[in-house]
Amino acid sequence: MAFLKRLGFYLIGLSLGLIVFFYLIKKKSDETGATFCYLPNCRVLKELRSKPLLYSENMDQLVRDQVIDSLTIAYFLNEGDVNFKKSNTKTTGCKTYFIEAEVKEKLSALSVKNCDSTVLLENYQILE
Repeated sequence: MAFLKRLGFYLIGLSLGLIVFFYLIKKKSDETGATFCYLPNCRVLKELRSKPLLYSENMDQLVRDQVIDSLTIAYFLNEGDVNFKKSNTKTTGCKTYFIEAEVKEKLSALSVKNCDSTVLLENYQILE
């Protein structure tokens, strides 16, 4: 009987400790902006956001024609889904990623080249 009583106290203390621990971790991540990206999609998007963006000639023309704007590009880099089947990640130089997202209720894709120090936005297209 004493073992079950001690086990109960242990589990109660452990659960209270975990609640306090997760509360402190959440507060710390909110203050510092730290995020924990473990999945491949999140890691790729986080790496793309950390580098300066460059526009290809085609992409520059699309921005001038107001087909796509900086808020839409930011939406792709924050909320998009990387299509790894279409992406070319096996090259030794710049890796090409296709990021898909639903923009204005239409499925759209953004083609991006991830180089060592910069990110080149290549093309934008509406898939639907």
